[in-house]
Amino acid sequence: MNSRDQQVLEKICKHIQSVLDYCKDCSDLAEFQESSMRVEACVFNLMQIGELAKTSLSEDMKEKAKTIPWKQIYGLRNRIVHGYAGVEMKIVWDTIKEDLPQLKKELEKYGNPPFL
Repeated sequence: MNSRDQQVLEKICKHIQSVLDYCKDCSDLAEFQESSMRVEACVFNLMQIGELAKTSLSEDMKEKAKTIPWKQIYGLRNRIVHGYAGVEMKIVWDTIKEDLPQLKKELEKYGNPPFL
């Protein structure tokens, strides 16, 4: 892996960790939505993850990490950017609680040393 990809993966992991930290005390969607600041911070970080995944990682890295759903990651970013008012918060919440911990675990396999 080249150093650029290493840096991008580290940034993605930092964004993931930020979202997980923002939501560590949330038990459900309703509690997540109680704070517009938390929602906005999480949505911003999800957009950053998608943008980095699409435009900053090399195709070689994406090919190596085939278990990671790169297109879906960027797809969520597109849904947020192009239709924020129409973004389904349940999808955002499910992504945070179900997908991000797994994504972080997968990305850490490519870290040397493991991220965070």
